[in-house]
Amino acid sequence: MRGGWIPDTVLPERLRGTRWTVAPRHLIVIALVLAAGLTWAGCSVLRSQPEPIPNRPSETPGLVTGSPVTGPTPPTKATTPPTTLVIHVAGKVRRPGLIHTKSGNRVADALEAAGGALPGADLTTLNLARPLTDGEQILVGTPNQPPPPTTNSTNRPATPTSTGPIDLNTATLDQLDDLPGVGPVLAQRILDYRTEHGRFTTIDQLQEVSGVGTKKYEDLKPHVRI
Repeated sequence: MRGGWIPDTVLPERLRGTRWTVAPRHLIVIALVLAAGLTWAGCSVLRSQPEPIPNRPSETPGLVTGSPVTGPTPPTKATTPPTTLVIHVAGKVRRPGLIHTKSGNRVADALEAAGGALPGADLTTLNLARPLTDGEQILVGTPNQPPPPTTNSTNRPATPTSTGPIDLNTATLDQLDDLPGVGPVLAQRILDYRTEHGRFTTIDQLQEVSGVGTKKYEDLKPHVRI
């Protein structure tokens, strides 16, 4: 073998005796090719490996963590007083009857809305500075004033059957309305009679009120007094 590289027996006859050498640049090219091949093989191996699955905390089905969900709080329903009051002014005034006045007004305002008191009417029994209450009655020039109704409409005076007979001279419209067989119309007629003729002196005077016949008078007699 010549040159110490390739045996002559493996070469064609025309190439025998030729000296073969490898230049340094050839070695560099071969090294680069080998390095590229190794790099490609390493990448292929890494890509073929499965990706690890991260561990997740176990969850119990149907179990929801966190703050409980609460529904909206229903608003509180506030009771507001009426803005317009209906007052019955009777007795010695220029225009007796129902008046409509705003909430917060006083007895003096109700008298003014009714045209004012008649000359000579005694106002000492009235508290002109008292705030008005919806549904009350004001008697002008009479010694006995009916009590003002309560602000709660459910707290009406009890019926005569539970409290005994009522006084015809101090009874309010609601109290007369509660009498058996007496509605708001007849109750108003009794008040008008009392305003026009003054105090009842006997129970028999009820029969002089329009709408009170003998039968109704007998029904009312046990429930009223003087």
